[in-house]
Amino acid sequence: MRALITGGAGFIGSHLADHLLDRGDQVVLLDDLSTGRLANVEHLNDRTGAEFVLGSILDAELIDEVVSRVDAVFHLAAAVGVNLIVKKPLESLMTNIRGTETVIEKAHKYDKRLLVMSTSEIYGKNTSDSLSEEDDRILGSPLKSRWSYSEAKAIDEILAYTYWREKGLETVIIRLFNTVGPRQTGSYGMVIPRFVGQALRNEPITVFGDGNQTRCFCHVGDVVEGLVALSEHPEAFGKVFNLGGGEEVSIRELAERVIELAGSQSSLEFIPYDTAYEAGFEDMERRVPNTTRAMQLVGFEPSASLDDIIRSVIDDQQA
Repeated sequence: MRALITGGAGFIGSHLADHLLDRGDQVVLLDDLSTGRLANVEHLNDRTGAEFVLGSILDAELIDEVVSRVDAVFHLAAAVGVNLIVKKPLESLMTNIRGTETVIEKAHKYDKRLLVMSTSEIYGKNTSDSLSEEDDRILGSPLKSRWSYSEAKAIDEILAYTYWREKGLETVIIRLFNTVGPRQTGSYGMVIPRFVGQALRNEPITVFGDGNQTRCFCHVGDVVEGLVALSEHPEAFGKVFNLGGGEEVSIRELAERVIELAGSQSSLEFIPYDTAYEAGFEDMERRVPNTTRAMQLVGFEPSASLDDIIRSVIDDQQA
């Protein structure tokens, strides 16, 4: 197989490229390096079957050219991270909606199998015990930039699903819940690499809000295996799947575990959301995935524990 990975120099995209190359596939990595990094893919420079293309998913001619010469498309490119969404909502909307529309149109033009990456942000403020793919979305005002990412990704999902239903395009939609691992940075609001960086420098670990909000984390290696398996399963076409870990932890406890595992002298510093992001910022108090659908179809079952995930980030940053 020859696969196009949009956002290929990103954290997840680069690990997906490693996985596909290791099993003998070829990859074309497309990235504009707005959030992706060349450092993530430098190890692929001498790797047979890997090609890097500098460019944007907003460039329709470029997308047409690269999609025409692959067998499948993994669409990971997006404006990501709470910090970026809040600071540049218009730019993020354009990338996440218009860019995805372009990729889907070209995949349909050349009849290429397509995986579209979505997010647990879709569920908004729904705090159900275990969020399943059919659960309702509960969002705040559309005038709050906080929710623009969720809205954009919902449109992406609708486009992908409709192209499958009306035009027969083989599409799979994935909602990720806090994927973590080596090569991820804390620059765009990703909490574990940010906490680890602060802990290794013995700086105060900045916890936004009161720290009682809970999340689940999943190692990128487990996620990538799930992505590839679902992208190739005929019964996955036209469906959406949650991928994430099952160990729920409060952000306060997460910070304490990072301090312990890093052997750090850091203390905790609590920062109000209004200071960390913007006035009136709203967060999700709880986000726990139900991954039964992916488990039943392709056997998705994360193997890395939360401590394993934290240690992998510590090792990466120390290296």
